[in-house]
Amino acid sequence: MENENSELKITVTHNGPLIVEGTYKLIDKDGKETTETGKTALCRCGHSHHKPFCDGTHVKIHFDDTADNKDDK
Repeated sequence: MENENSELKITVTHNGPLIVEGTYKLIDKDGKETTETGKTALCRCGHSHHKPFCDGTHVKIHFDDTADNKDDK
């Protein structure tokens, strides 16, 4: 694997997915591990048809990431 020691970066986008960049290991529900390098988007709204990956459904359902945080002040 190319540069396995590269920094992993996860960015929370406003009303959208988590953007994962770098080398990461994804473990599926059956325990199968896949190591990837690059950039991908993980679903945060819970409505993607390709979980755990984002398919853009957050736009269609008007996902609001501030809805759960209104009382956190």
